[in-house]
Amino acid sequence: MRSDLMKKGLERTPHRSLFKAMGYTDEEISRPLIGVINSANEIIPGHIHLDIITQDVKAGIRMAGGTPVEFPVIGVCDGIAMGHAGMKYSLASRELIADSIEIMATSHPFDALVFVTNCDKIIPGMLMACLRLNIPSVVISGGPMMAGKMEGNTYDLISVFEGVGAVKAKKMTLTQLKKIEDCACPGCGSCSGMYTANSMNCVTEALGLGLPGNGTVPAVHAARRRLAKQAGIKVMELFKKNIKPRDIATLAAFKNAIAVDMALGCSTNTVLHIPAVAHEAGIKLDLDLFNKISEKTPNLCKLSPAGHHHIEDLDAAGGIQAVMKAISALGVIDKKAMTVTGKNVETNLKSSAVLNEDVIRPLNNPYSPQGGIAILRGNLAPDGAVVKQSAVSPGMQVNDGKARVFDSEDDAIKAILGKKIKPGDIVVIRYEGPKGGPGMREMLSPTSAIVGMGLDKTVALLTDGRFSGGTQGAAIGHISPEAAEGGPIALVKEGDIISINIPEKTLTLKVSNQELEKRQKSFKPRKPAITTGYLARYAKMVTSASTGAVFKD
Repeated sequence: MRSDLMKKGLERTPHRSLFKAMGYTDEEISRPLIGVINSANEIIPGHIHLDIITQDVKAGIRMAGGTPVEFPVIGVCDGIAMGHAGMKYSLASRELIADSIEIMATSHPFDALVFVTNCDKIIPGMLMACLRLNIPSVVISGGPMMAGKMEGNTYDLISVFEGVGAVKAKKMTLTQLKKIEDCACPGCGSCSGMYTANSMNCVTEALGLGLPGNGTVPAVHAARRRLAKQAGIKVMELFKKNIKPRDIATLAAFKNAIAVDMALGCSTNTVLHIPAVAHEAGIKLDLDLFNKISEKTPNLCKLSPAGHHHIEDLDAAGGIQAVMKAISALGVIDKKAMTVTGKNVETNLKSSAVLNEDVIRPLNNPYSPQGGIAILRGNLAPDGAVVKQSAVSPGMQVNDGKARVFDSEDDAIKAILGKKIKPGDIVVIRYEGPKGGPGMREMLSPTSAIVGMGLDKTVALLTDGRFSGGTQGAAIGHISPEAAEGGPIALVKEGDIISINIPEKTLTLKVSNQELEKRQKSFKPRKPAITTGYLARYAKMVTSASTGAVFKD
């Protein structure tokens, strides 16, 4: 056993003594020691209940003959960090999470690991650590939040964000917004739409590193607790069979996950996180792979913010396994891929079925013949940009507009809420990329303000930053290279014409090459926004969004 390095033999007598100081018995020490990473805290709704999930995981481990050893990890609530300096730390926390788990699991050589996770950067951070360490592991999420219900209507967190813009536009009263505020987030769990947290939990299940149900079983259902116990039991089975994460997360498995991503219409943040996770497994995923898989995979689901369904509806309709079974008929799912069930995808899918074709549409009636995400390229984004095309209205799929340029999210929000943005404008927010932010803030506040003020059918937003999974409309992010690296987005001037063509996958700044060369010669990069602390070190080490914003090798 790997844990023998810290517990077996004469030389490890002092080590055993330290275990006994914590109350471990000789019997517990002699068993396989299973690290349980608990990301519970009292600042993230998706994590407030994870102590309960963790206790269930530990129960499962004990039932299967192991000894669970729990340790914590940090987490940022993107919703609470949104719209202020705290959002600069969200993406940056992903690397800290992976690094801290590596430190804990190497300093204390566990025999296997269970990752108890739930929200935006915690999930990919844990997946990165899982593949970096490559010891038998299972990932178990805390499950999605239920949607809020009031007066026959359904609400979620995005309803509240968009309500701010609606109040500013005098389309809603403060009293009405207060009622929505009180009901939109009714309890624990990752926010109820197909936002980043739920997207990544669904991706984890499709990748094979989470059990069937990981992505969709609601946080408050007893089935979630039973799933947690199964995770504890299964990790012991993986330990005994020596099945490791890289045996599961192969290139074929990543393609499976991307296909499910496309069918669901997941958050654009998956285009950051999936390549970053693959990088830890030694697998390079080119951005164009997303388009190639999208061309073969129809968009079968429209969950909030793209539609009115929520994760609880997807779960009742058959969940991720039903989606995988549906699209497997197209040949986009490798059924031989291994999963943490100890069985391959084909075996897992035998008992799956679509139970509600309103939620998971049949292949002959998709929302669109292509997947939910598109990668755009052009002279404005030579290394790529990302859009959630399933959440863009038909009238905005092809669009030329006048650039309204802002060098920070804060300046853009002031202009939007100050009614200075007009129909037909294209808002450009730059110096918000991984280096320039630093930290690549999510732009939920400006996109929600645009929607709330009724401009989402006429105004596009482009940025070298990124968007929340809750963003809808013609919001194009991850423009690479970013402004801080002298990318073309840094050269855009107020009033320039920008052409967006999502069906053709192009993003074009309608300025001559000669003019761009002239602007490039006179370009002077802005001074770093932050010069001390973790973010200053992060800015020096982080790579482009086009490579997953991982650290330099």
